[in-house]
Parts: sequence; C-alpha cells; structure tokens
Amino acid sequence: MGNEISKGKVEAKPGAALKALRAKRGLTLADVSSLTGMNVSTLSKIEHGKVALTLEKLLRLSEGLGIDMTELLGPVTKAEPKREGATRRSITRAGEGRSIEMPAGNYLYVASELLNKRITPIIGDVLAKSIENYGDLMRHPGEEYVYVLEGTLELHTELYTPARLEKGDSVYFDSDLGHAYIAVGDEPCRILSICYTSETHLLAAHEDITAAAHISKISSRTG
Repeated sequence: MGNEISKGKVEAKPGAALKALRAKRGLTLADVSSLTGMNVSTLSKIEHGKVALTLEKLLRLSEGLGIDMTELLGPVTKAEPKREGATRRSITRAGEGRSIEMPAGNYLYVASELLNKRITPIIGDVLAKSIENYGDLMRHPGEEYVYVLEGTLELHTELYTPARLEKGDSVYFDSDLGHAYIAVGDEPCRILSICYTSETHLLAAHEDITAAAHISKISSRTG
C-alpha cells in the first residue's frame, strides 16, 4: 500500500510558496500575521519548512491571504473565465498528488492543480496512535466527509464520544468541531477525506490584504 501512494507523489512546499507570494505582494511577516491570526514565529518556521502544515493552517493562510489553498501546494492550472455550461476534469493516477507529511499522518492532496475547487479531496495515512499525544484538535471552517479505505479509524470530536470506524465506514461532520484521527491496531489506516470550505469569507479578505499592503508601504517610507 505504501508503494502505491508514494510512486507518483510530489512533496508540497507550502513554506516556499508562502515566501514567494509574500515577496510578490510586498508583505512582511507581520502583515501576514495580521491577516491570518498566526504569530510571526510560526510563519517564519513555516517558510523555512520547520513546521508541519495541517489542513487547518493551510486554510488559515489561504483565507487570510485571499487565495486558493491549491496555490500553497504547488504548480496550478490557471483559472479560466467561467463560461455558461463550462466543465472541468482532472484525472489523478494512483499515488499522484501533493504530499504533506506530519507526525499525526501523511496527507496526499489530489486534483491539486485545479484552482477554485468547491471541495478539497485528500487521501490520508493516519499515523497517530494515541489521543493523549495528539496535541490540539484540528478545526477549520466548513464540512468534512471521511471514508475509511483501509484499517480502523477512531474519530475523536468535541461533544461526542469517540467513534470507531472500520473499512467501508464513513462519517460526515461540521469541521468547525474540534476533531482528531487516531489509527487503531497494527494494520495501516488510510482514509479519504473530502472537505468543503465556504469561500464567501475570501472576498472580504481581499480588502484586508490591500489594507495591509498599504500600511506596510507607509511604514517602510516613514521607518
């Protein structure tokens, strides 16, 4: 199973993408911190590849910067003007995608070349074995559907008792609800996660970006 998922994957480098985007817009780390609510130290570590990026962090960055999350994962297909009846198609071969690896699990973002997707499909190998060592629960705007492809998953969420899901089981939940994925047993645990995050708040973020860039330029002139 591991060979199948690794043969076509490409390591995502969101830190490098963030740094390039910040330089292009003339934003300081402090500006990005103001837009995203993430502290400067964390942002610096992200840019230098010293912090593993969860989906929650990716969403906070994309929302704050007013960009599609895909732009932080790697090369993308330029968005074409929408036409009446226009359709898109993206084929992802087995093992292909943009990979983000972290202690709690390795996650492969598929169809990662498409911008402005309504959903974000992710194939994840869950590595965390204990909720006690998991750290902070994940949470992000929107809704999420998880289907267990292999092994046994224990889903921990706020307000609910942990739910054990076997191969073929699935769950749908509001992803603002704190949640964590735990692998149970010795068999590898693999899931398909489909996340939907509303993009309405991204429109307002564009105004914040413009304001932050303006403030940064004024500060540089008077500093």
